[in-house]
Amino acid sequence: MSKVTLVYFSPTGNTEKSLKAMARGLRAEADVVDVTTDASTDIVRFRENDRVIFGAPVYVGRIPTVARERLARFRGVQTPCIVTVTYGNRHYDDALLELADMAREQGFVVVGAAALVGRHTFGEIQVDRPDGDDLAADGEFAARAFSLAREVKDIPGNRPYREGGGGGKFRPLTSEECVHCGLCVKLCPVHAIADDCETVADTCLSCFRCIRRCPKGAKNMDTEAYRGFASAFSEKLKARRENEYYC
Repeated sequence: MSKVTLVYFSPTGNTEKSLKAMARGLRAEADVVDVTTDASTDIVRFRENDRVIFGAPVYVGRIPTVARERLARFRGVQTPCIVTVTYGNRHYDDALLELADMAREQGFVVVGAAALVGRHTFGEIQVDRPDGDDLAADGEFAARAFSLAREVKDIPGNRPYREGGGGGKFRPLTSEECVHCGLCVKLCPVHAIADDCETVADTCLSCFRCIRRCPKGAKNMDTEAYRGFASAFSEKLKARRENEYYC
């Protein structure tokens, strides 16, 4: 099989893990285009014999607006692709259909679509997902989808799409453990963290990437309001959901 290109927006790494597992399943050399912090508008074109896998998380039933903007620069010419969305065990609503529609509009042929469960940003929900079984299934699915190479038309979702895709309301705090290394500033997908490593703009997505990646554990959501919400949300979404694959 020809080389495969992975294109993803993955603030906390769930989508990245799944797409790399798909590349392993294909036993193919993989190029990686991580648009999580890359706001370039340069057009990237693929040919008919290329293979592309797109991935993005689900934010309130849609792909994040910023992800849609960054994925808009990739163009195909009847190029086979797989589209994937990763969600935190609630539901993916219209996100998978939205990403598939977008890929088709940009010249790709969707030969596979997948809704994948990963650790939710908030609370303690599916904290070990994607697990080994998930990643093995991802690889098998990708190999099957590109082997069959038939367009997938019946993808769950509705048009017009539901409201969603914006950021959440939570703004990470910074404790005295902060050493002002600047990593959170560098890694923020929307550059919402000021150079002081503490001031957070309203453009924040509440993706909690800074919390997950802070080497000192200084970034946090240690507030009574968040703890109460996270506890109730974790209880509500404790039942395991399975991945859905379409090809």
